[in-house]
Amino acid sequence: MKDTETTLTKALAILIKYLDGNLEPDTKVVNYQTANDLKEKLDLTLPDEGVALEALIPIVESYLNYSVRTGSTQFFNLLFSGSSIPGIIAEMVTSATNTTMHTYDVAPVATLMEIELIKKLTSLVGFNPGEGLMVTGGSNANLIGMLCGRHHVLPDAKLQGLGNHQLVAFVSDQAHYSYLKAANLLGIGIKNLVKVKSDVDGKMIPEALEAAIQQSLSEEKTPFFVGATAGTTVLGAFDPLPSLAEITRKYGLWLHVDAAWGGPVLFSEKHQHLLAGSELVDSFTWDGHKLMGVPLICSAILVKQKGLLSEACSGGGTDYLFHDDENNFYNLGTKSLQCGRRVDALKLWLCWKYYGKKGYEQLVNHLFDIANYATEYIRRCDNLELIAEPQFLNICFRYIPKDKQLDSTGLDQLNLDIRNRLFDSGTAFVNYAHYEGLVMIRLILANPELQKADLETFFRNLLDAGKLCVSTYAKHPEIRQTQSKGG
Repeated sequence: MKDTETTLTKALAILIKYLDGNLEPDTKVVNYQTANDLKEKLDLTLPDEGVALEALIPIVESYLNYSVRTGSTQFFNLLFSGSSIPGIIAEMVTSATNTTMHTYDVAPVATLMEIELIKKLTSLVGFNPGEGLMVTGGSNANLIGMLCGRHHVLPDAKLQGLGNHQLVAFVSDQAHYSYLKAANLLGIGIKNLVKVKSDVDGKMIPEALEAAIQQSLSEEKTPFFVGATAGTTVLGAFDPLPSLAEITRKYGLWLHVDAAWGGPVLFSEKHQHLLAGSELVDSFTWDGHKLMGVPLICSAILVKQKGLLSEACSGGGTDYLFHDDENNFYNLGTKSLQCGRRVDALKLWLCWKYYGKKGYEQLVNHLFDIANYATEYIRRCDNLELIAEPQFLNICFRYIPKDKQLDSTGLDQLNLDIRNRLFDSGTAFVNYAHYEGLVMIRLILANPELQKADLETFFRNLLDAGKLCVSTYAKHPEIRQTQSKGG
């Protein structure tokens, strides 16, 4: 027991130092190594004979040394960032207690916490009463949303399969790729997932949706599902839910919204208008690990029609798990596709307890203020060009050299090289994306700790990298990089 206590104490001290380093301006976001180089530096062999507990400590230190610091205020690469202390505490407790969520008996406190969380989330969305479940990511929530839609329109498919029904689903051309996987897994077929044209802002065009539905009907297919998006991955667009709901009601289709990124705007009175009409949809994807800063993975599927999750997800053969006793009502496993399901409720519950609803409203408003600051910085800078008007916390722009002698292809390569230079140096980790044939920098503002000074540091480093790349091109045009790194 003494060895356990000593090792845990050392491990905790290492983690505290690591977390403190996330907020130090001189700490690199990434200590990049090629895969081959990293394999040389690490001992990845698994021995026949085990090692002492104490021997694991330097391995943990090496792991942290070569891991990306997603909690850094210079990490802008993905739709999540930051380090939540309540969430980290919860993850430690979750691992220590090591249980599953299928019945109340085996996870009593976590079950009650999850029920309370779902009640709060469905209320925010406007589902009264509604129901929901913590799931293994936004992609999984989108899959279950589509499954619920299939069950709603074609309940016999659960037992009989699709038969001669050729189901058709509709998403925007800006929607997340998880819808493609869902169409595959549910037997709909990827070719029966119709990508509806979006407007210049990246929002699904309602008229184009209705035309696509009518086209499928004329082909004697069965339209059943519309997957809207609240916060697209590139432009941060919010589809017009009221207009889409009017169309889905007209044709009897299920309306789901992937709000994995944009859902938390509902905390903010100032910005909740972006999700106007959320109460009109049938199901809703929510990710706590994105804008709410909860550790990965923390996702939920919310459904307006109570009881539908159990109907759609159950398959029988569970008598050995679910017993008819006084706690049967609390057995959440009856709503789940999985049997073993990790306790993800504790970290979201503790974070919510810490922030409160008002704290999350302040967090959302703060990040919008930071986004406005970044936007104005780009507008004022001669070397930066805003590619799309920001709608959310996605800022899309690119570097333009003062002499402007590069053609479009050259500018694309220049921005890739700038991004790679930042990555290689460890000064910042930011992604790029394509929009209307252009390569652009996609700056994601998700870290609640972000301040204006952090953005100034980022832009200063980016502008310096741009000057170095342009200077290098002038001297050695043949050495332009051709591959991007990270993702």
